[in-house]
Amino acid sequence: MKRPPNLTRKLVLEDPQRTPDGAGGYAEAWVALGTHWAEVKPLSGRLNSDSLSLQKYRITLRASPDGFASHPRPDQRFRDEDRLYRIDAVAESSSGARYLTCFAVAEVST
Repeated sequence: MKRPPNLTRKLVLEDPQRTPDGAGGYAEAWVALGTHWAEVKPLSGRLNSDSLSLQKYRITLRASPDGFASHPRPDQRFRDEDRLYRIDAVAESSSGARYLTCFAVAEVST
């Protein structure tokens, strides 16, 4: 039997909100949607040409129904104090749909 994830990290789910800037464009602000307890596991990492370290993570959290504000989407991000995790993909991680797995990238300037 597979062990349940160790949900010990408190992450804030954030959603990008666009507001008109008055000059034909828009400004983007991040709005907190709620808090999730999650397990964060590092995967592979690399250094890109702009001296930006890209570390991939697997983030596991309790599932919430599709369409709910608490259900993560690929255009959102998680915040862990000063660290940001940009969500690339979301999938159900168990057959009973009790957990979600988010594949995310943390960007750090080097």
